[in-house]
Formats: sequence, structure tokens, C-alpha cells
Amino acid sequence: MRKPKFQSPSGMHDILPEEQKYFQIIYNVCEDIAKFYGFGKIDTPLLEEADLFSRGIGLSTDIVQKQMYSFKTKGDDILALRPEYTAPIARAYIEHGMFNLPQPLKLWHWGPCFRYESPQAGRYRQFWQFGFEILGERSPVMDVQIIQIFYNILKKIGLKKLIIEINSIGDNQCRPYYKKLLGSYFKSRAQSLCSNCKRRLRENPLRILDCKEEKCQRIKAQAPQMIDHLCEECHNHFKEVLEFLDEIELPYRLNPYLVRGLDYYTKTVFEIYYDAEEGRGPDALVGGGRYDSLVKLLRGKDTPAVGAAAGVERIIQVMKSRDIKIPKGPETKVFLAQLGDLAKRKSLKLFEDFRKAKIPISESFGRDSLKAQLNRANRLGIKYTLILGQKEALEGTIIIRDMATGKQETVKMDKVVEKMKKRVKK
Repeated sequence: MRKPKFQSPSGMHDILPEEQKYFQIIYNVCEDIAKFYGFGKIDTPLLEEADLFSRGIGLSTDIVQKQMYSFKTKGDDILALRPEYTAPIARAYIEHGMFNLPQPLKLWHWGPCFRYESPQAGRYRQFWQFGFEILGERSPVMDVQIIQIFYNILKKIGLKKLIIEINSIGDNQCRPYYKKLLGSYFKSRAQSLCSNCKRRLRENPLRILDCKEEKCQRIKAQAPQMIDHLCEECHNHFKEVLEFLDEIELPYRLNPYLVRGLDYYTKTVFEIYYDAEEGRGPDALVGGGRYDSLVKLLRGKDTPAVGAAAGVERIIQVMKSRDIKIPKGPETKVFLAQLGDLAKRKSLKLFEDFRKAKIPISESFGRDSLKAQLNRANRLGIKYTLILGQKEALEGTIIIRDMATGKQETVKMDKVVEKMKKRVKK
């Protein structure tokens, strides 16, 4: 077969009807959970000012330095395709004066994000994300509610073996000293670091803890731990988070080197993994934490906040690998076959009558051959076929054919919906 002239861009994929079923079930679960916990949905533009992300996420992060799709417009504005949702939501919170609403403000989101990175299984350059954010509340109970929401979503989707990894990365009171300590540790081992981490050492040594290179992992394993250098406020906050998690019996483990890849995080950070038989899955399904300084950093009021996001494609990948069944919609048991122009015209109205009665029904309006239509009904596993020909259309009747036995019954067309409702229920 000849290669098509046009293909989707590298790392970006079509979501075909077969895949849409997975997207739909995840969306439905998110929507149900959001309603229960009192979250309102927010949509932000795909394009934002590029400076929003460099200021909010951090100039030294991989997202800003390597992964953002940014460009200059005809009006000389520098815009970027949204690489994540939190900074745009913080921008919307400030722009629309949402700090004047009753706090905390609970928001959830669903949509595509864009990052230029090497495409691989479960990781795309255009990928779908959903997330939950709580703005305007400092209490550690909000951190735990966010963790619980994502844990509940993954469980409801059908993922049973989940691991929550959690850490505290402190705040601007205690983190500067820890960064200095960390910098000294890595400086004495700089020759053994990967090239990216050598750059990170100059810009932000915390980023080294997020490196996935094996040689950096070995060096990281002996590095000082932030949890040993928390100020009293951060220590007490984290202690309460862990106590709440114990209270609701969520399974977690401390990961003293978990930092997340964005500069706006403070205090609690966490990730949720699927625990495969051979150990923790390679990629986090969910990641998030507290970001108390982000709104102020974007020139808003001092606003505590916490949130997280999940990758839809990664979740679908795990669902498929674990053979998690997608609930089927209502089974279609009725097929409408028609012969001739008059029958076709009457069939359109009859088809709508079935829709209003919420009885699933299939058709093949584009075909005139009764044999071809019956063959299609057989392939679909239909139980009853309604046959409307020229004679029946003139007489106001229709034939009900039992596809298993071949028995046929002629009934009045205005009674057929009620008759089929009873048969379908049986």
C-alpha cells in the first residue's frame, strides 16, 4: 500500500472511534467525582502568553527550556501552546477576580496539552490531561482531598493496584538552605552527572533529583533529604497530611527525592503509580502538589493552592495492558430495513420515534436491497428487523421479523414502537 501523502505530525495522534470509548469513560468518571466533591469545570485557551509559563513554571525547567511550542504572532506577541493547566488557571483566577468568590474555589479541567519531547508509548507531543485544583485554602486536609480524588478516579476506572509516593519540598523559608546543601553535595560529584544535570546544577540543583538517568540515580540515592531540613511550619503541615492519609487508609510511601518538574510547587508533592507485578510502573499516572506562591508570583494576591493532573493516554495504556473492560452501551436489538422512496421517507420519521422512545435502533438507509440490509442486521447480531416496503408504506403497516426463527408479523406502523419496547425489555 502506498504511503499517504499527509500524516499526523510526529508525536500527535488521531483519536479514532474505538479509542474514544476509553476517553469517554474516563471523562464520565471525572465528571461524576467533580460533581460529588463540588468542583466547577474551567476551560482555558490553548494559547497563552509564553511568559506566563516561563514566569510560573520556571525558566530553568525542561518544559520552558526544551518542550514549549512558542511563536511570534503578526502583532509581535509571543504565545505558547499550553504545556500544562495550572499556570493558566492561576492566570484566570486573577484575571476574573475569582478571589472575590467564596473560598476555597474548586475547579477541574479536561483537554489537550502540548510538549515537544521524544514520542514514545503513552507519551505524546499533544496529550490529554484532566486535573483538579483547590485555590484559597492552606489546610493540609485539602492536599489529602486532592490525593483522594485522583485515587478514587483511578479505582473507579478499574485500576486496583495503586501506589501513592509523597514528599515535602518545603517553602521559601527552608528550601534555600536545602538547595545550598544539595548544590554542595552534587558539586563534589559533578563529573559523574549527565550533561543535563551539570546544567541543572548551575541553575537549580533540585531539578537533579527529578533526573531519570541511571548514573544520576545512583548519586541521588546518597543526597541529603529535604524532609530532614523542613522548617517547623512545613514539618507540621506534612505531618498532618500523612496523618490524614493514615486516617482514610490510603496506601502511600515516602519518597524523599520526589520533587516534581515544575518550580511553582511548595510543601506537599505526590505522584500516583500503577503497581505492576514486577514493581512500580515506569511513568506516574498522576502528579501534583501544593503551589502556595504561584498566584502571587503571577502578580495576584497571596493565595494558597493545591492541585494535580493526570495523563489520559497513560491511563488508557494501563487499562489496555490490564485488559480492563469498557462497559458497553445499550444493546441494539432492532434494525429498520426499507424498500423504495416512500418507505425511505416514512422510515426517517419512524427512526426518530424510536430515538425519542430511547430504543436503540440501527439502519442502512443508503441501501435498497432487502437482502443486503438483512445481511447487515445479521452481522450486527440484531434480534428483530422491521421491514417497510412500498405496500406497507401505503397501508400504514410494518413487518416485524424475528431474525432467529424467521417468523414475521405485520402490525400497524403507529403501534410498532410500543410493541418493540415490550419485546426489547424481554
